[in-house]
Amino acid sequence: MINELQTFITVCRHGTFAAAGERIGLTQSAVSSQIKRLEESLGFALFDRTGRSATLNAAGETTLARAEEICALYARLGDVPDDAANRGLLRIGAIASAQPTLVARALARLRQSLPLLRVHVSPGVSMRLMDDLDAGSIDAAVIIRPPFGLLPDLAWQPLVQEPYVLIVPAGTPARKDWRTLLQEQPFLRYDRASFGGRMVERFLRRQGLQVSDSVEVDEIPALIHLAAKGLGAGLVPLVEAHLPLPPGVRALPLGEHTFHREVGLLQRKPRAGSPVVAHLAQCLEEAAKVPRARGSGRPATRY
Repeated sequence: MINELQTFITVCRHGTFAAAGERIGLTQSAVSSQIKRLEESLGFALFDRTGRSATLNAAGETTLARAEEICALYARLGDVPDDAANRGLLRIGAIASAQPTLVARALARLRQSLPLLRVHVSPGVSMRLMDDLDAGSIDAAVIIRPPFGLLPDLAWQPLVQEPYVLIVPAGTPARKDWRTLLQEQPFLRYDRASFGGRMVERFLRRQGLQVSDSVEVDEIPALIHLAAKGLGAGLVPLVEAHLPLPPGVRALPLGEHTFHREVGLLQRKPRAGSPVVAHLAQCLEEAAKVPRARGSGRPATRY
C-alpha cells in the first residue's frame, strides 16, 4: 500500500496522472491503476472525475495529509534510535594515508557527540574497501575516487583533492624541468593496480611520456623514501600524512599539467544508509576544512 500512497502524493503534487507517471517512471495507465486500488482499499473516491480530468475532492484532501504522515513515518523506519546509535558499532574502511589525519580528526568530532559509540577502522586499498562495503562488512569507506562508475545504491562524497607532483632526489639538478627529469631518471611507479596508480598511467599516456620503470610499489611513503635514497623519480600525490617530505627528497610541481587524487567517503545512499554514517559524513566534511600542518607546502583543495 505504501507504493500506492506515494503515487497518490505524487499525483497531488504534480497535478495530473501523466505528470506523476513521468516523475516516478510509470505509464499514465499504471498510475491510474494504483489510484484505483487505493480508492477500493479505502472505500471512497479521492478524485472527482469529469471526462479525462480528475480533481482532488474533500476526502482526497484529508487523505493526502494522512498519506504524507504515513510515508514520512515509513521513511524513518530504518533510523536507529538515538541510544542504540550511541552504543552501537560503526565499521569504517579507510586507506592508510587518510587514517592519521582526515579520519582521526573526524573521529575526534564524532566521539564528542557519540561518546559511547564503538568504532572499528579497517585498513585496505580502495578497491578492496569498495568490495567490503558492497558485501556489508563495513558501513562506509574513506577511499580514492574510483576511476569508473559506482553501483546505483552507493553515494560518493568528495572531501579533499591532492595534487600530484614529481619527487626526485634532493641532489637532482634544479635547472631541469619535470618532464626531462621524468624521462631521464629511473621511474618509481605507483602500483598500476591501485586507483592512484591508474591515474599516473593515464597521465603518462596523455603526455606521451616514455619512462624507464625501476620499482613499482603501492605505498606512497615507500616511493618517497626510495627517491630519498637516490633510486629515481616518481609521480605521487601530496598527501597530508606524508608531509613534510624528508630532507633527501625534492618535489617539483607539474604546473598546468597538474592532476589530482580525490579522496572521499563512499556510503550507501541515505534511504538505505545509517544515521550514524550520516553523522560521520558531517564530521569528515568538517575535518577536511582543517588547514594542513605547517611545512606541508600548498594545501590540497577542500570542498
